Amino acid sequence: MAAAVRILESEGVKYIFGIPGAGILPFYKALRDLGTIKHMVTRHEESAIHMADGYARALGTVGVCAATSGPGASNFVTGLYTAQVDSIPLLALTGQNTRAQLDREAFQAVNIAEVVKPVVKKSYCIKDPAMVPWVFREAFKIMREGRPGPVLIDLPLDVQKEDIEFDPEVDSPLPILRTPPNLKQIQKAADMLLSADRPVMLLGGGVIIADACKEFVELAEMLQIPVVSSYMGKSGIPWNHPLMAGHVGIQCNTRSGNQVFLESTMVLAIGARFNDRHTGDLKVYKGERKFIHVDVDPGQLGKNIMPDLGICADAKLTLQALLEEMKRRKVKPHPKKIDIAQIRHKLERKTDYDNVPIKPQRVFKEINEFFDEETVFVTCIGLNQIWSGQLQKISKPRHYLDCGGAGPLGWDMPASIGAKIARPDKVVVDVVGDFGFQFCMDALPVAVMYKIPFVIVVLNNGYLGLIRQAEKYGYDMDFEVQIWYDSLRAIQAEQTAVRATAGAKVSKAESQASQAAENEGKGFDFVKFAQACGAMGERVTDPNEIKAALKRGVESGVPYVVDIIMERDTDCSMGVAIDSIREFV
Repeated sequence: MAAAVRILESEGVKYIFGIPGAGILPFYKALRDLGTIKHMVTRHEESAIHMADGYARALGTVGVCAATSGPGASNFVTGLYTAQVDSIPLLALTGQNTRAQLDREAFQAVNIAEVVKPVVKKSYCIKDPAMVPWVFREAFKIMREGRPGPVLIDLPLDVQKEDIEFDPEVDSPLPILRTPPNLKQIQKAADMLLSADRPVMLLGGGVIIADACKEFVELAEMLQIPVVSSYMGKSGIPWNHPLMAGHVGIQCNTRSGNQVFLESTMVLAIGARFNDRHTGDLKVYKGERKFIHVDVDPGQLGKNIMPDLGICADAKLTLQALLEEMKRRKVKPHPKKIDIAQIRHKLERKTDYDNVPIKPQRVFKEINEFFDEETVFVTCIGLNQIWSGQLQKISKPRHYLDCGGAGPLGWDMPASIGAKIARPDKVVVDVVGDFGFQFCMDALPVAVMYKIPFVIVVLNNGYLGLIRQAEKYGYDMDFEVQIWYDSLRAIQAEQTAVRATAGAKVSKAESQASQAAENEGKGFDFVKFAQACGAMGERVTDPNEIKAALKRGVESGVPYVVDIIMERDTDCSMGVAIDSIREFV
């Protein structure tokens, strides 16, 4: 396995997240012997792969994770799916039983390479030790080339133990090819853009992945075309840029973004998948608009929206070519048809609530005001993510990490840890719901163990909030979505209060315990959990105390939970089509 580890090193790998087990110990021995790659032992393989994912997103590089055979390997499946749908280059290394035990139902000998095929770019089970260097080199090329994505390499135990010929002095990474656009397509795209009455540019997540945000903004500025983004494109252009109209979608949207899009006649979409949460009703979304769709993955062209012009090419190279074509033509900016600043101001959603319990909108008002543009935010599925997508103000690429395609609850906490390791110079903030927190909370003691500081903002409403809203308006019910409960201390406090009211003698200790319990609220105590892990935290019930709590969290230098008790049944603006979003003020 020395060859494998040396290749990882030469490909730029600095960290591996994982859990050693009997099926992968030869790899771990080689990792220890070389000593140049750091390893973090997690408490669950799903957290390990999400940490690698967060690391990869924060830096735009490959994330690497490792697990033993059987259930260790199968715990990677959700993370691989998440990386695949969001185009994240991620390498999963798994141990395996010996070659002789394959297909014999031996202990922990699941055929993981076959299991994960639907959710990876490629999977391998190496049966010839001599193939190790070539498979590892090819894996890095596949992960990085074209549309990025995950690869899994399964390593039988006896293959790991074999010594092979390998000379690192003559070995090197394989070239990564980028697909250039066709010149005639660039010329046609320019013709369409310049002749359009009300064009918009749609910034998809692929622009960030291709490190093409600078070119995207430059083209928009040259032509003075309004910009909208998908949710995955959030952070690709500063929120307050004069051309930034907002986000388009049926959930993670801004009212101004949807309106400007609906008034457009031509859309230049770059690196966008046109998924259902972005488009909503396709008839409304498509309308009479013409579409130019640029994507490096040919399978995306025509999948959801049939473009009038499809360009299968690298986003950065395409934008550079469009810029050159526009300069060659000495184009003039589009005449101003709309006042973006006015529309944004007019349609901005209200956030300055003083309610107690706290309204979620107020939480994001405080977040926007307290944190600066250098802060890295991480969030995942739930109403917390939708509110974040609608309300958070982000200015820099790779400073807003979200899993928009798979949406596995719990992704955000380990991803935040990976992001902080990747960017130790940044303040990292995990914005999570009270239900999502409890999925991968095994990651918190890992952060404490390795002294990784970050702030966890818990939006605590004691509900599966998104599902509560779906039940309310879709099924007229509130069924099995409440997760607050009376803690034992709260029950004891209530009993003490009843006894005191009846005139029974109550000790000073009982009285103090009763008062403390009353302040706890109900359900899972996130602060006490943090403290049990060796982290810190506090509960916030007053909106005017949010900023102070965030400040204490940042200054603590440790993982810090800010548990914000919110109004329980606040509904979030969303709909089934971008022209019929139901607003809640």
